[in-house]
Amino acid sequence: MTGRTHHRPMTPGDGFFADIVGGVDPAQVREAGDVAATVLVRGARESDDPELAERVVRLADTEGLETLAEVWSGAPADTLAGSLWRLFLLRSWVHASPDRVAADYEAGQRRVDVARVVAGVADPPGPDELRGMVDDVLRGITRGDFAVTLLRASAFARIVAAGRAALGSASHEEITRMLTLSEQLEAAGHVEIRDTLA
Repeated sequence: MTGRTHHRPMTPGDGFFADIVGGVDPAQVREAGDVAATVLVRGARESDDPELAERVVRLADTEGLETLAEVWSGAPADTLAGSLWRLFLLRSWVHASPDRVAADYEAGQRRVDVARVVAGVADPPGPDELRGMVDDVLRGITRGDFAVTLLRASAFARIVAAGRAALGSASHEEITRMLTLSEQLEAAGHVEIRDTLA
């Protein structure tokens, strides 16, 4: 039996998507985005790098949300790439408006009790707690069950939508978009449980 060479898995960092975007055929960008999503979700668990989870959490910060959008935003919701896009979009939104999100979450959590338990947010849910929760959810991409990651994010989005509706703090369209995001993440979580997302 010959010895096998083990290669260190590709890990995200500055410039992770540098070779994917920029004047390339959109079909090639989509294909490369799918490969990158698979590496992030499936390959990262094989890494023993303790800082990998933190690099994944901050991927939108280091790469730019626009780059992630170019690579993943067109992917169907029930794919790895589409799910990652929605997770990073949710994180970026929470970090951009933590006070508003905290108010929406506070108003919604008692209306959607089961979702509150699944989301796993500290009580009371202040801006710092919500930023910490959404980052912790993204850490699950590399070190936990991806289905749980998706279901936690879905529950969180559902609570925020309920809070916005209760407070009247958003338009009907904004509430609908948040509910749609929740439903898409939940559906992807169930696909991951049954078949594993591709």
